[in-house]
Amino acid sequence: MPSSLAKNKLEIMVATHSCMLPIGTEAPIFELEDVCSGKIVKLQKNEESKGYLVAFICNHSPFVINLLHHLPVQLNKFLNEGIEIFAISSNDVDKYPQDSPAEMKKVSIEHQFGFPYLFDKSQQVATSYTAACTPDFFLFDGNFKLFYRGRYDASRPGSTEPVTGKDLLGAIRCLLSGSTAPENQLPSIGCNIKWRPDREPNYFTRKP
Repeated sequence: MPSSLAKNKLEIMVATHSCMLPIGTEAPIFELEDVCSGKIVKLQKNEESKGYLVAFICNHSPFVINLLHHLPVQLNKFLNEGIEIFAISSNDVDKYPQDSPAEMKKVSIEHQFGFPYLFDKSQQVATSYTAACTPDFFLFDGNFKLFYRGRYDASRPGSTEPVTGKDLLGAIRCLLSGSTAPENQLPSIGCNIKWRPDREPNYFTRKP
């Protein structure tokens, strides 16, 4: 459950919604360092994989903290079903040292991530996905085509809505079963990605 500190922070944070990348968009390729192993992890097509989930998260966002008791446990279950999972933090660690690679490693170990937790220092990967908030989820099919993007579920920090993962987990099950993508896809909501001053994308600043 989110701490009282996280709830207090929520009161002064402005919630940001997903940009909702068009369904069918091809997955942008990336190579990033896994904070636990120190190895470079690349998103690439694998004939044995049925889908790919890219999750933009961070350590300090109350919206992410709200899910941490549930999300890793549930996502780990899909690793043996052909879903490759990549968690990415893109936040500016100069201003938010709690999101540094060392702190990311602690979170990954504490919450037993069965998937890599990657640090997007340049913030280029977040920009290529039009990632806007934490959390922000992108599920691609085996052909690297976007199948689902949006929220984990309807829960929010401080609300009475339980964390179930209904939206995202349901989309993963649809993908695995060969069903069509969910029609009613709702944007995720969370803290905005903490951009460096020189890296703020146009879709964040709303500049043409």
